[in-house]
Amino acid sequence: MFTRRRFLGRSILATLGVTSTALALPNDTQDTLPDGSASKGMITPETEQAIAAGLAYLRQVQHPDGGFGTPNSSYQNGNTAITALGGLAMMAGGHQPGRGAYGEVVTRVLQFILAHAQKMPQGVFLSNPNASPHGPMYGHGFAALFLAEVYGMVTDKDLRRELRTTLRGAVDLIVNSQNVEGGWRYQPWPNDADISVTICQIMALRAAKNAGFAIDKAKVDKCVEYVKRCQDRLQGSFRYQAQGQLGFQHPFARTAAGVVALYSAGVYKGPEIEAGLKYLMEQCKPGGHVFHHPMHYFYGHYYAAQAMWLAGGKYWQEWFPAVRDELLARRRPDGSWHDQSCTHYGTAMACIILQIPNNYLPILQK
Repeated sequence: MFTRRRFLGRSILATLGVTSTALALPNDTQDTLPDGSASKGMITPETEQAIAAGLAYLRQVQHPDGGFGTPNSSYQNGNTAITALGGLAMMAGGHQPGRGAYGEVVTRVLQFILAHAQKMPQGVFLSNPNASPHGPMYGHGFAALFLAEVYGMVTDKDLRRELRTTLRGAVDLIVNSQNVEGGWRYQPWPNDADISVTICQIMALRAAKNAGFAIDKAKVDKCVEYVKRCQDRLQGSFRYQAQGQLGFQHPFARTAAGVVALYSAGVYKGPEIEAGLKYLMEQCKPGGHVFHHPMHYFYGHYYAAQAMWLAGGKYWQEWFPAVRDELLARRRPDGSWHDQSCTHYGTAMACIILQIPNNYLPILQK
């Protein structure tokens, strides 16, 4: 099935001089996208109101320099991960740099991330050292994802040139920071790996691949091997690290991240995918009485909703209404969603999740 969105995507790439065959990752099945029925009726009037209020809140709290993140929080003022997620929340509603009601917000996010690009021997590091006290590779991964998603939407020639150079360097840093196991960890060097940082990097690489940047197949294959080793084959859930134990915390977020990591690497079918989806549906479905660590609530649902969208069928039809209603019940009067680490983060994540049926973000397409 050749959809209008796929046609538009290929048209953009043709303008950039990239052929559609350059987009295939190893093991890509080239499955069709979720059809229109996957979106029909999913964004209810109440949901539309919540999204509108959430985006308005984010515009109101964006800092003058274009950054997001609350002071004195886990994600401080100007964190590149939170800033990127704020931009993606706008783009999930169809707002592009300089276009749409929140186009200026997206432009300022882009300018902020480009302004915090640090040249290193292994590439370009997208990090604000004053706002990344822990795990700056999280920020780099989300920021690189944003740059790849916005790539092709920028009309200013100078800004587009800077974007291309920076994204290429950001991709190089990810590739050069992969460790021998096939994953990534908190810092931009190949010493260790965990699944939560790994998903951020492979998703950014997939988005860059979709935008026409060459990605070494061997690096992607190595990542697939690492992610599969993180899975507990009996339960279907994923460990934090390949050599670790399942731990006492409920592995909801890790399992959602593991499934999406495989999707991002072009693996859409197989026993690992089936087991991961089954675990999520049986043990972690929203509205159930399953413990979700509050620090990982939005992080887990961000990946789980994407996993169910790409899985389609009953997975999506059952999961999204449940998480949608749960998020609507959690929103605050000012239009935000509270998260104990950062309200900007919680609001951006909620808005992205609720707008998945729009299918505006390229990363949501196979």
